[in-house]
Amino acid sequence: MSGASDGWKPAHNPWLIAIAVTLAAFMEVLDTTIVNVALPYIAGSLAASNDEATYTLTAYLVANGIVLTIAGWLSDTIGRKRYFLICIGMFTVSSFLCGLSQSLGQIIMFRLMQGFFGGGLQPSQQSIILDTFPPAKRGAAFGVTAVATVVAPVLGPTLGGYLVEHSTWRWIFFINVPVGIFTLFANAYLVQDPPSEKEKRSRGLDYVGLGLIILGIGCMQIMIDRGEDDGWFGSPFIRTMAVLAFLGIFGAICWLLTAKKPIIDLGVFKDRNFAVGCLLIGAVGALLYAGSVLIPQFAQQVLGYTALDSGFILSPGGVAVIVLIPIVGIAMKFVQTRYIIMFGFAFMGCAMFYSSRIAPDIDFRTLVLMRTLQTAALAFLFVPISTVAYLTLPQKYRSDGSALFSMFRNVFGSIGISLSTAAVTERTQSDQAHLSAFMTPLRQGYNTLIQESEHTLRSLGRAASVVHQQAVAHTYQTYIKQAQVLAYSNVYQYTALLAFLVVPLCLLISAKTAQGGGGGH
Repeated sequence: MSGASDGWKPAHNPWLIAIAVTLAAFMEVLDTTIVNVALPYIAGSLAASNDEATYTLTAYLVANGIVLTIAGWLSDTIGRKRYFLICIGMFTVSSFLCGLSQSLGQIIMFRLMQGFFGGGLQPSQQSIILDTFPPAKRGAAFGVTAVATVVAPVLGPTLGGYLVEHSTWRWIFFINVPVGIFTLFANAYLVQDPPSEKEKRSRGLDYVGLGLIILGIGCMQIMIDRGEDDGWFGSPFIRTMAVLAFLGIFGAICWLLTAKKPIIDLGVFKDRNFAVGCLLIGAVGALLYAGSVLIPQFAQQVLGYTALDSGFILSPGGVAVIVLIPIVGIAMKFVQTRYIIMFGFAFMGCAMFYSSRIAPDIDFRTLVLMRTLQTAALAFLFVPISTVAYLTLPQKYRSDGSALFSMFRNVFGSIGISLSTAAVTERTQSDQAHLSAFMTPLRQGYNTLIQESEHTLRSLGRAASVVHQQAVAHTYQTYIKQAQVLAYSNVYQYTALLAFLVVPLCLLISAKTAQGGGGGH
């Protein structure tokens, strides 16, 4: 199962290795969210529209999603350590080039490079940790990786907001350079490939499988990322992407199941714990990224917060995760892991339902509490799910398993962002239509509100000739804001429902797993 099981042990301290490989993954995950707050600044600097600037996100997601899927094959072909170091080095170079970009075309091209090489970091990180630690210690080791996967998306908007407000958007890319250089040398010195990795042989290039994966995952990521801006299936372009994504993914599955030397071995899903783990980590990704975008978006668009202030709402949640992860690690020694995961999703559902109580006059402290509770729930999910997913997975499937596990989390995270933002837009329009029935002089409540507003304006010394017009305008703004608040409340109710629906799936995790390995006991 691990290095410990075949007699191999790393030459250096395993915890130093875990920190070094996690730093690389942290840098990549941070970059997926830090760019979001900088898009208006990038657009203004490069003479592009905000819509055109979003292609910097799309380019990254497309390249990242494709490589996440085939990272196992690339690792086997090039050699895991060599591939990991290439990814770190080229991700750093790509970040530097993104910061130097002088046109929209340049930054899109360099973001494609960044996504391509960044996609190999998370699967390689998890695969290295699996070989570095024996099963009994993997739960604690995955606690370190949770810092990259859970805390980085939380800190990204805060750090991005600070950099764009106090410096320039280019520093959201330049900041990767010193970290990348340090990480490259640290991993070159610390990380080793065990004998089982060195003995692996390339599976050859499966052109058909690769082509179908590029078509399916690439088109799906474009559809997910551009769907909201282009009107979803009302757009011929999005419909075309949806059809191509279906054909590519369905064709890839059929091909990979029948090919003699597939680029990805789908036999990995024969392990029930791993298959269920992928579904659960997909749900975690959707909830994590949806939650990361909803509260900052609400704070900026409805409450008028700055990017930096909205980022501060997320930061305490990162602290909560760091504090709780060691406690969860101890609990895993005494409680069946599937029950901890069930508690985590139930906790998440309650936190999301509590967040649906947002109001137009909500204060900063309450917003922080809402987001902290959401993020705290992740401490009961990421480490237990990661541990149980790999617990019974045969070593021959480890490279493909790490790649597919990361792909599920990231792709479902993209889906979570797109569906949550689309739902906010749809519910805002629906709630506006519902509330408009009350915005008429035929309603006594409306007349009373107008009269109160007129009285307030007169007391402020406004001219009598404009008092009524200003009162109506003020009431209309209140109506729009109330519709937005209701929309966010509705979407939080949807996310709560999703979290509660996942709870029973946790029972599919096998109860007959090894004691002390983080399994079900």
